[in-house]
Amino acid sequence: MMTNLFSSFDPSTFTKFSLNWLSSLIIFLIIPPMFWLIPSRWNTLWNWLINTLYKEFKILIKSSSSLGSSLIFISLFNLILLNNFMGLFPYIFTSSSHMSFSLTMSLPLWLSFMLYGWINNTTHMFAHLVPQGAPTPLLPFLVLIETTSNLIRPGALAIRLTANMIAGHLLLTLLGNSGPTLNLWMINILLFVQFLFLLLEFAVSIIQSYVFSILTTLYSSEVTN
Repeated sequence: MMTNLFSSFDPSTFTKFSLNWLSSLIIFLIIPPMFWLIPSRWNTLWNWLINTLYKEFKILIKSSSSLGSSLIFISLFNLILLNNFMGLFPYIFTSSSHMSFSLTMSLPLWLSFMLYGWINNTTHMFAHLVPQGAPTPLLPFLVLIETTSNLIRPGALAIRLTANMIAGHLLLTLLGNSGPTLNLWMINILLFVQFLFLLLEFAVSIIQSYVFSILTTLYSSEVTN
């Protein structure tokens, strides 16, 4: 039973145990048939999406020695996208609306980029802390600002994904809770508005997974270029 507005994001809301995290594993039962069933239009659309992402990531990475890493970012995009989509179904726990999910992806990736950059491209990393053409008196402050911006990147990635997924679901929950108090005409309007917000959430699910993977790709390209 829901005790407050945020109870829909509690893993133990609908069961006695925290089994709702299994929604993140259901996608592994959905994906495999794509590789051995007769190709369909959905397969064609999915392959087109993957190829488009690969071309974009290839342009952003630039470094020829790191082109294979684009497959990691494509996999990251797929994982976030499918988890966002799972949260659009009724009574399915949205794992991407939790910091424990998003921070688990952003923090190890950012940390690996930083370690690789400072170990292999130390001079390049120091050069990134000082913008080109900056006035000499401002250099200590600029280094401090650049360092701070680098440190908050994993948190910013995680909060961006979590906040956007929570905001839409909370709005849908608020509108849905007002349904029992409305008359028939208002309920019809409410259903139409809910449908529009559901389409918006569908778009947000795609956009946020794309933004997360693109920003991660940009962060990796900074330590290799």
